[in-house]
Amino acid sequence: MEIRSLNSKQFDLFTRLPILYREKEISLRNDLSKKLVRGKVDLSINVEVIAKEVSSRVDPHVIKQYQRELSTLTEEMDVAPPDDWLAVLMRLPEVMRQESEELDDTEWEQVQAAIDQAVDELISFRSKEGQMTQELLTEKIENIRMLLNEIEEFEAERIEKVRTRLHEELSKLEGIEYDKNRFEQELIYYLEKLDVNEEKTRLAHHLEYFLETLSESYSQGKKLGFISQEIGREINTLGSKSNQSNMQRIVVQMKDELEQIKEQILNVL
Repeated sequence: MEIRSLNSKQFDLFTRLPILYREKEISLRNDLSKKLVRGKVDLSINVEVIAKEVSSRVDPHVIKQYQRELSTLTEEMDVAPPDDWLAVLMRLPEVMRQESEELDDTEWEQVQAAIDQAVDELISFRSKEGQMTQELLTEKIENIRMLLNEIEEFEAERIEKVRTRLHEELSKLEGIEYDKNRFEQELIYYLEKLDVNEEKTRLAHHLEYFLETLSESYSQGKKLGFISQEIGREINTLGSKSNQSNMQRIVVQMKDELEQIKEQILNVL
């Protein structure tokens, strides 16, 4: 008995079963989908028959039909018939027929017990791997949170630099008068477009929501994937509004952490 599982967005089962067990494939598939939830699962069952009689019988009707056809053929070809008809006939197809074998309930109970044991061991391994994955995802989310806090230092500096640069450019225009009140209004409008407070608030909320979902007792792989997409949108918006080298550097670091999160989410059921 061998069962393996690889990452997959859906549950996908591939089985290698002896012909005798094929009738149980549908119920087996349903049972495994409930227990394993997601993953590309490969189940192999190999059976070796030891010291067991194989039920078979000779089909006399097939032998007689072969004999009639061969007799006619030897006459038409004017050749002597074989000395040992029976030896020749016994080697022809369909002469020996295997009796159909039915699956014994006791045998299947033993097979089912072995399958359950293999699945339990797989789930146990998944749990150990899941603990490590949870710790890694938590670390990556905290890294993004720390990077988000670093933005505040450069955000205030960025706005002041924009204001100073505009004043300097206007002072270079000799002989041109402008309404200072109107200038302040336009400056406020311009700075509002660069404001990232909403993005920071939403990103912080998404990070917290991710950790809350991660700590729940049941599988939330797909939900974590959706939350990571929302985190990515806010990070991208921060990048487009940053207009400052240090902030852009932080955004790049955030994206790197997020990509590692997305890779690990594929391991979450």
